[in-house]
Amino acid sequence: MRLPPLVAGRLLRRYKRFLADVELDTGAVVTAHSANTGSMRGCAEPGARVWLSAADNPKRKLAWTWELVEAAPGVVVGIHTGRANGLVEEAIGAGRLHALGGAERVRREVRYGSASRIDLLFEYASGPPCHVEVKNVTLAEAGVARFPDAVTTRGTKHLHEMAAVVGAGGRAAMVYCVPRGDVGCVCPADDIDPVYGAALRAAMAAGVEAYALTGAPDPAAGLVRLEREIPVLI
Repeated sequence: MRLPPLVAGRLLRRYKRFLADVELDTGAVVTAHSANTGSMRGCAEPGARVWLSAADNPKRKLAWTWELVEAAPGVVVGIHTGRANGLVEEAIGAGRLHALGGAERVRREVRYGSASRIDLLFEYASGPPCHVEVKNVTLAEAGVARFPDAVTTRGTKHLHEMAAVVGAGGRAAMVYCVPRGDVGCVCPADDIDPVYGAALRAAMAAGVEAYALTGAPDPAAGLVRLEREIPVLI
C-alpha cells in the first residue's frame, strides 16, 4: 500500500486518544489526528520519530494524520488502524495468506451478527464465504506481537459472533495485521484483557481460524506492505 506523501517530525504528546501534537522537521508544531483507539503502548513516547500525511479535504478539522512511528531504533510501526483492512486484502490478493486465497469477490463492511459489520467477506466459487475480521496490532515485546493493547469489549463481541457463524455452518477468520518488522508471532495480551484472550481461545476451539501477517513499513518509500504470515499462538 502506497501512503500519501509523508512529512516527518517528533511526537510531543498524544492526548484525548485521537490527538497528537507533533513538531515537524521544519520547526512548525501541528496537531494530527491519531486514527487508533488503543493505548498505543510502546508507540506513543514523547520524542519518538513520527510521520504524518496531509489531508486533501479542506473541510477536515485536522489537516494532518499520524501514520507511522519509530517505536524503537530502526523499528517503524504503522499505527493508522484505518489502513489495516486494505493492507490485509492486498496481502491476501497477492497470495501471502494461502488459506484465504482464491476468492472470486471480496465485499467490505457486510452486516452480520447482532448489528455488527464484518470487515471483509471473501466469496469463493465453492464452499461457504469466509467472514474476516481484521485487527491492527502495534504492541510488541521481545519479538512477540500482542493484542489487544487495551481492553476491547467490541473485539470480544466480534469473536463471539464469528464463533456463531461457524456454529451455523459458515466460515470465519480473525486476521491480525502487524505493520512492524520485528516480530515472529502474535499472542493474546492476557495481562491486559484476559476476557479477550479467553474469547479468542474459545472461538478458535469452535472453529474460527486465526492468522497474522506482518511487514516493516518504509517511510522513505511511503510504503506499508504485509510481506509474510506469522503464527498466532494461544
